[in-house]
Amino acid sequence: MPDALPQHAAAVVIGGGIMGCATLYHLAEAGVDAILIERNKLTSGTTWHSAAQFRALRSTKNLTELIRYSVDLYARLEAETGQATGWICEGSLSIATSADRLTHIRRQEALAQVYGVRAWNVSPGEAAERWPLMRTDDVLGAVWSPDDGRVSPSDLCAALIKGAKARGARVFEDTAVTGIRTDRDRVTGIETSQGIVACDAAAICTGLWSRQIAALGGVDVPLYPCEHFYLLTQPIDGIHGNLPTLSDHDAHLYIRDDSGGLLVGCFEPMGKAIAPEVLGEDFAFQLLPEDWEHFEPMMENALHRLPPLAAAGVRMLLNGPESFTPDSSFLLGETAETRGLYLGCGMNSVGVATGGGAGMALARAIAEGAMPVDLGEADPARFPACWNSAAALAARAPEVLGKHYEIAYPGRQYRSARGLRKGPLDDQHRAAGAVFSQVFGWERPMFFADGAPPKLSFGRPDWHDRVAAEVDAAHREAAVFDLSSFGKIAVSGTDAAAFLDRVCANKMNRPVGRAIYTQMLNALGGIVSDLTAVRLGPDDYRLSVGTSAVKRDMAWLTRQQVDGGFKNVTLTDVTEDFAVIGLMGPQAASVAEAAGAVALSDLGYFRAGKVYVADVPVTAVRLSYVGEAGCELTCPAADATRLWQALVKAGARPAGTLAQTAMRIEKRFLSFGHELDTDISPLQAGLGFTLGWDTDFIGRDALLAQRNGGAQNRLVSLVLDDADAWPHGHEPVRLGDQIVGKTTSAAFGFRVGRPVAIADLSDHEARAEGARVLLDVGGDPHRATVTNRPAFDPDGSRMRG
Repeated sequence: MPDALPQHAAAVVIGGGIMGCATLYHLAEAGVDAILIERNKLTSGTTWHSAAQFRALRSTKNLTELIRYSVDLYARLEAETGQATGWICEGSLSIATSADRLTHIRRQEALAQVYGVRAWNVSPGEAAERWPLMRTDDVLGAVWSPDDGRVSPSDLCAALIKGAKARGARVFEDTAVTGIRTDRDRVTGIETSQGIVACDAAAICTGLWSRQIAALGGVDVPLYPCEHFYLLTQPIDGIHGNLPTLSDHDAHLYIRDDSGGLLVGCFEPMGKAIAPEVLGEDFAFQLLPEDWEHFEPMMENALHRLPPLAAAGVRMLLNGPESFTPDSSFLLGETAETRGLYLGCGMNSVGVATGGGAGMALARAIAEGAMPVDLGEADPARFPACWNSAAALAARAPEVLGKHYEIAYPGRQYRSARGLRKGPLDDQHRAAGAVFSQVFGWERPMFFADGAPPKLSFGRPDWHDRVAAEVDAAHREAAVFDLSSFGKIAVSGTDAAAFLDRVCANKMNRPVGRAIYTQMLNALGGIVSDLTAVRLGPDDYRLSVGTSAVKRDMAWLTRQQVDGGFKNVTLTDVTEDFAVIGLMGPQAASVAEAAGAVALSDLGYFRAGKVYVADVPVTAVRLSYVGEAGCELTCPAADATRLWQALVKAGARPAGTLAQTAMRIEKRFLSFGHELDTDISPLQAGLGFTLGWDTDFIGRDALLAQRNGGAQNRLVSLVLDDADAWPHGHEPVRLGDQIVGKTTSAAFGFRVGRPVAIADLSDHEARAEGARVLLDVGGDPHRATVTNRPAFDPDGSRMRG
């Protein structure tokens, strides 16, 4: 007779696929009283039919480390549990049949060296030796990664569950979740078909059904399923034992051996979405119908690459659903809406490869209250409410699937599900020919041209001259930047100053009218948010945070308010209530005066004041993110068009985010998600000047320990010798033969006439002023000079006027 469901568990894991099994295993390993609930049987849904192959390299170090952890875990599970996992390590081979793909894989190879992943270039001939069945007359080059491999997903989950049970965890199959109980925005229990389990934490690991399950707890989960195809053949002559995984991404294919035959899978340019309700609640170990018409173009590509495939017998065209998120990264961590409710889903076809490490990280977050490393790319709070639209998700998911194997050009944008959020100046931008990017659902102008999509390239970008003109306007005359999408949080109440002195690292109890640059930190001193605050009144502040940070920061502030007992504080997201226009350049004051501003030129640096511009009531703040004199002008959203038109009529030129980014990199102004995250502290980022040591801010003790231990700034500026080099960020930096770090942001520095970058360097000698280092830019070495001051206007005289 099966065990009865307990009345209480410290943690409940919902879902018995790879993410649920790995999370349960690590919770049990940490000594947490945990159970797993599965509506059907373990591995049903998506995990059981996964191709389950591993490519260790990911876009960031921490995502790469999750897969490396998975590899280590899966390789040792059999010895621990006695259950085989089917782990095979035969490496992977990525080929290029176009010049840009060759640049792409060489950039990946360079990044692999930074992250300690073994990978190197091989010739087409060497590639053919590793894959004798492959046609190579059109192959330009390849990258070999010897430590990649694959696993049997069902066996792997069996081993994880066996290990979890050995540590006291329990599993309840055939148990459906029917409700999630909450009290004051905190999870308190899970309702199931077998009864109710009270709990302190719950992890939703239910794959493509996670959106429906999370909604029971009041949480938005933006993911949507697509059909995913791979072909299985009968045995083929020439396949003996196991081969490496072959990636022909120009043809949208991945290929490996399977039972003496071939497995040929694809991420076609545009996938097929399938609504969860079409699958039905009983969908478990079923497959979707074969669709040869949809697969036919990929089959033609496969026949070109593998001539022996033409004579192979077909076992089946497997079609199974997998879930995708709007940005192709998974969802991992505590939800912003409900405390104690965690997500481990939306795996975008990397669930088995990432699952071991992701399950470890999720279990650590549940057991210890924080992720082991910064995983902002997977933070569930990175999506606004507009992505909880089934129509938007159904439009985006097929493109996300296709982008898996697209060349990752700088400036690449999604085409589907656009226009979800339009700012108050959207009509003005479109009339001026803006080319848009999408951030947190908002449409933001990258640059102004004719509105046509740019031609993407790893070299000189299509928009170079346009952006140069916008930078020149801000440098010599005046430019206007639309900053309205940045998050705006109103903090009010008699406890506002004391509360902000606790959650912000700078001293916040400043006179009314002061602007304050600061960070919010966690207990370890890691940077949770990078923001600017303005004290508008004795009990009123307005915080300006990153565009994609507002949901996360609102959750962080709310939880610190509750935990700290600050009752007389009100937090309000006012992002959509106000527009913000950055007026920047040496002629900014005269442009403002021509538009009817009064006394704007008398405003001191990092001071705020209320003025009228074009008869619009404006809060002006004298500061600059681009290194030129100017102000940020905040007005009611309804007045934005009138203010913008007046400034443009008075001579200011519209400028976009690419100009702003290039200028901030020249000034070494840091950006959250590039230079700043929870893995770096203000002292390590050179932001010690922002610390209010006299206040008892969160993370202060950790920073004192760092300061006493001699913590040093790791971030420097680099100026490249070659004006025709095109770094984009994430390039390895070498001192002699040693990799000493990587670039975090890079752009052409129009005001200094050279490419510039910000780099995070671990080596003290490499950080020395004037040190000469080498950047690997797409396989080409470029020399650069290190400076510990901004590349442009190092003393800041221009922006101070």
